Amino acid sequence: MVTRVSSRTPRPGRRLRTLLASGAAALALTAGAVVPGNPLAPAPSEARADGGKTTLTVAVAQSVDSLSPFLAQRLLSTSIHRLMYDYLTNYDAKDSRAIPGLATAWEPSEDKLTWTYTIRSDSKWSDGQQATAEDAAWTFNKMMTDEGAATSNGSFVGNFEEVTATGKDKLVIRLKEPQATMAALDVPIVPKHVWEKVDDFSKFNNDKDFPIVGNGPFILTDYKVDSYVKLKANKDFWRGSPKFDELVFRYYKDQDAAVAALRKGEVSFVAGSPSLTPAQSASLENAPDIKVNDAPGRRFFALAVNPGARTKDGEKFGDGHPALLDQKVRHALFRSVDRKTIIDKVFQGHAVEGEGYIPPRFADYFWKPSAEQKLSYDPAAAAALLDEAGYRKNSAGKRVGKDGRPLDFRILCHATDPNDKAIGKYLQEWWGDLGVGLKVDCLDNVSDPWYAGEYDLAFDGWSVNPDPDFVLSIHTCAALPAKAKESAATDNFICDKQYDELYKKQLAEYDPAKRAELVRQLESRLYDTGYMNVMAYPNAVEAYRTDHIASITTMPSDGGNIYGQDGYWSWWSAVPAAGASSSASSDSGGSSTGVLVGVGIAVVVLVGGGLLFAMRRRSTAEDRE
Repeated sequence: MVTRVSSRTPRPGRRLRTLLASGAAALALTAGAVVPGNPLAPAPSEARADGGKTTLTVAVAQSVDSLSPFLAQRLLSTSIHRLMYDYLTNYDAKDSRAIPGLATAWEPSEDKLTWTYTIRSDSKWSDGQQATAEDAAWTFNKMMTDEGAATSNGSFVGNFEEVTATGKDKLVIRLKEPQATMAALDVPIVPKHVWEKVDDFSKFNNDKDFPIVGNGPFILTDYKVDSYVKLKANKDFWRGSPKFDELVFRYYKDQDAAVAALRKGEVSFVAGSPSLTPAQSASLENAPDIKVNDAPGRRFFALAVNPGARTKDGEKFGDGHPALLDQKVRHALFRSVDRKTIIDKVFQGHAVEGEGYIPPRFADYFWKPSAEQKLSYDPAAAAALLDEAGYRKNSAGKRVGKDGRPLDFRILCHATDPNDKAIGKYLQEWWGDLGVGLKVDCLDNVSDPWYAGEYDLAFDGWSVNPDPDFVLSIHTCAALPAKAKESAATDNFICDKQYDELYKKQLAEYDPAKRAELVRQLESRLYDTGYMNVMAYPNAVEAYRTDHIASITTMPSDGGNIYGQDGYWSWWSAVPAAGASSSASSDSGGSSTGVLVGVGIAVVVLVGGGLLFAMRRRSTAEDRE
């Protein structure tokens, strides 16, 4: 899924989903079937000091965009949906391979155009009804036939011909063409008997009737806009009940305030927006009872260009600067970005210099430009490109077009993200030396101008899933909005035929190595067009209280992240420290001082509850998955 920090939770939302071993999902596909099993059994719970309720409180810097899994794109929202609803498959916390979820096994026909999923019999909705193949079939069919329901995850079903339930435990999906993501369908399955009553999926936010019926490890019980989200442990969850009785995500607009709350013990975990700043993490390094987790992340931090907002039928809208339609201008701007300075001065070493679209954590899909192709920092070359494009300096040192108008741009910036602001100042300096003006628009809500196409550039970023299909799909022509200024699956209105052709090829390729090569070709094409420029791959930097948390696991388990995982492992397996218990306030969504809050993921979080780890959907309209 979707943060435009951008991280969509694909979908997560948004859609939006490690060290992948040659495409975990694709490997599962070619294997034909997955052996049922439970490789992630819960760790044993520690004794509590009393019979009180244990509450795990997580400080977040992002607000919920929608509690509807059909609409949500921000990282927080899609992460919450992973807790509320089961998916057909899940990702192993150790190595991200596809493992059973709602489906215990899946198998393709010989031509791989028909997929049969065996639905488990031990999953039930929180209102007592059994979860069946009919729920899954209804979910997918609704996305196939209702444009509103396809907002977040429509790319997953675009190639579906027919979806049927041939029994309570059998789901059959027929494809138009082969599709390599059939063990990586990051789509929350919802209860048909509840959702079939919804009239307008484009407007229904799933935030009025609590508790919300689900079948995941947690049940959402309460929600207050820009304040908190409360969930309680689902004691009937088929994989086992979470160890904390209640899970609270508490919103802090001020990230420093969230860090202060961690110090006081008012929260037990803080991830930032989506990471802690170097100054914040440094201040916590030697704080008593606090552990900082700093690990390679699954996000990228990028500049996105408005290529001219348009609908699927070609209707133009928005007010993007026409100069950015020229590839030379785009390349000139990117050649005036000193990535090394950004890594050293802004991220202070807690990031890796950006290159391709997929972070290096996903080794099979990681790509970097050749020496001749690379848009390296070269102000002189940038100036020459602007001269060639017809934007020369006047006597005042300003670049002007043939019409005499100065070359001035706007860039969308997240008001809550200090990295956006810091990098914005550097861009003003670098581009100013080039003769280009830049206004940095830092807003609480960048989504509205983004969808309206009312921007020139924007700070963008996504949390990438083990299978990269979703973040690739948001740059296809099919992702463009049907109507002007309405939410859509697109990231920044890119529509390139050559990119689309490569996208279709990778989607249909089941051989992991061949598919990985096609994905790298896609990244190369996206890089060359100059609509997206990845500046950095930030580390996942987060912190938690060791006196609140008895055990915790990351994803991947060998030095990964805690917040925003491709699954529910952290919160589901978190074990309270001995004697930890508290009751959250229904008004504030937080816990009283000294409250126990923990975060963990037992992936066999054994041997020592001291495994640590780091964080996950995007950087421009508010953290899409």
